Amino acid sequence: MPQSKPGFTFLVCPDSQLLRTYLREQLAAFPPASGQWERHVYWGDEEPPPRFWEQLALPGLFGTARALVVRQAQLWPAAVWKNVSQALGRPSTQCWPFFCLEVNWEKGQPKIPAHIAKLRCMGFADRQGWIWRHEGLTERGIKRHVQQRAAALQLSFEPDALEQFCAAVPPDALAIENELQKLTLLRNAGGVRSPEDTATGNAPALKTITTAMTSTGSWSPECNIFACIRHMEAGNLAAVWKELARSRDNDSLLFSLLALLAREMRLLWQTWAGEKVRLHPSEAGFKRQLALRLGPRGLAESMAAIMDAEWQVKSGRRTPEQSLEFLAARLTCLFAGQPRA
Repeated sequence: MPQSKPGFTFLVCPDSQLLRTYLREQLAAFPPASGQWERHVYWGDEEPPPRFWEQLALPGLFGTARALVVRQAQLWPAAVWKNVSQALGRPSTQCWPFFCLEVNWEKGQPKIPAHIAKLRCMGFADRQGWIWRHEGLTERGIKRHVQQRAAALQLSFEPDALEQFCAAVPPDALAIENELQKLTLLRNAGGVRSPEDTATGNAPALKTITTAMTSTGSWSPECNIFACIRHMEAGNLAAVWKELARSRDNDSLLFSLLALLAREMRLLWQTWAGEKVRLHPSEAGFKRQLALRLGPRGLAESMAAIMDAEWQVKSGRRTPEQSLEFLAARLTCLFAGQPRA
């Protein structure tokens, strides 16, 4: 026996793109007995009009199934929510209300206004499993989200390109979706037709997303971050300065570089400790030698330099450009085995 749809649903998420995606999936998972869901959208920055109350409680003409979506519903005052809670005690079988509480999260919990959290309808929905909670994308969850969306779009990333994309793109699902769509167009435009494809009439083979392609994003610095890190690890300070000089946005570059350097230090530490780490065959030997040369003291100093560079900017003691220069010089000297400047 198929599961019946919820009487009403609360969507608690600050990310509008994630919210819309889940809403679309729910409507597809519970299709009406006939026809399609007729969607009606209201906003919490103004009190609901009479038509909202009619659609919420009264049956529609010809048995039309209605999905009532209230965006930014947390903005409604307590008096409105009291009436909503009473109306939900007598739900209409033809109506599926969605209340979107687009609130920020703190310490793993959403900041839902007290007059909403204490409602009877909220407690009932929680017991029924009719509340969907998602804190939005975080730095820890960006890569997984990008991989899921890339798989859905049939995008294939080179490892370096994936890391650069995830480190640089903002934690916003809509921004990520827009950039992935751009990469899809760029990849398709770069398709190449093999002799076999020409003979069979197949579509051209699609290229893998490279770091050169990801650099087309508006959020991506012009500097090749991975080349910059390789020059640092090789102790080539002149090449590091040359690469950094290509960037016009030192603020964006610094924090992208910090994220990738922190990841690199973790890999080098695991390598030094003898753990099994996936390294590119062409770089595995060099990375192992670098990890052994640095040792626990050099690795710890490198990580401390990375953390200090971020703290100096966030505390206002240095500008992003100054912190970037200090960090580049310090790490290059450490990797080269030179004494502290």
